[in-house]
Amino acid sequence: MKVSFRTKEESNREQRDEFLKLPPVERIYAFLDLMDRLKDYPTKAAPKNKDNFLIEITSKKF
Repeated sequence: MKVSFRTKEESNREQRDEFLKLPPVERIYAFLDLMDRLKDYPTKAAPKNKDNFLIEITSKKF
């Protein structure tokens, strides 16, 4: 395990650089994964109706 000490700015710059090294498709998947994981974080806001926005991806067979 590697332990390093750096400033917040250095850490953010390193994370951004690692993200930008990813191919564009993997960036999109990483972003979507992050959005999905953010729903599990606790918030002070009252829960909203989660059924008001739904994206369904289906394949069309010809």
